[in-house]
Amino acid sequence: MTMHWYYGSPMGWGGFAMMALTMVVFWGGLAALVVVLLRRHPHAPHSSPATRILEERLARGEIDTEEFERVRRTIDSR
Repeated sequence: MTMHWYYGSPMGWGGFAMMALTMVVFWGGLAALVVVLLRRHPHAPHSSPATRILEERLARGEIDTEEFERVRRTIDSR
């Protein structure tokens, strides 16, 4: 009776390589799916392109907080 490194499993090196490759593909695909889903949905609940532009204008000092709030309420009401 001969003892093999894989304790008699018929899988061998080719099966081990395929199993490892399958795991890498699975976890890589799962990570890619998470990245795509996180990029598709912004973190802010009401973050529209118009609101982001308005926030940038406020940050640059082009508008004051009163105008920011007035325009944001107008955007949110639509």
